[in-house]
Amino acid sequence: MDWQATRPGETEAPLPERTDARLVFIGRIRTPFATRDDCPRQGRQDGPICQVEIDAHWQPALKGIEAFAELDLLYWMHEARRDLLTQTPRGGGTLGTFALRSPVRPNPIALSRVKLEGVEDGVLLVRGLDCLDGTPLLDIKPFRCSHSHGTTGTSHAAS
Repeated sequence: MDWQATRPGETEAPLPERTDARLVFIGRIRTPFATRDDCPRQGRQDGPICQVEIDAHWQPALKGIEAFAELDLLYWMHEARRDLLTQTPRGGGTLGTFALRSPVRPNPIALSRVKLEGVEDGVLLVRGLDCLDGTPLLDIKPFRCSHSHGTTGTSHAAS
């Protein structure tokens, strides 16, 4: 499928020249998904084990991460279009980009809740991703931690 093609009912806009943020990639995500057609529509925590490779500079920031059963990963969908205002999902009907979880958005930032299976030499082994192999990683957050408001403690890995 040509993911760059505009479907009937979709509208696009030119991208502004202004940029406001400076993002730093902290690693890369390795998945078995080479193309968007290969990617599942949503990640599943019983999906394939994927590797989240953390750049050496950021590896000290992983201290204590193994205590958590689930993590939220934020990543940059580097292959996605950024110019659509409305989209026509495969199921039909036209919706605004902000009413969809499509990777096509002005700032292609994705969020996935993943199951942490292990940590090996600066690499997180996780399940639940739905992104392309080589996707740049923006951030990692424990789903809940002892410093979170309303923490129940159920998201920590078993001791």
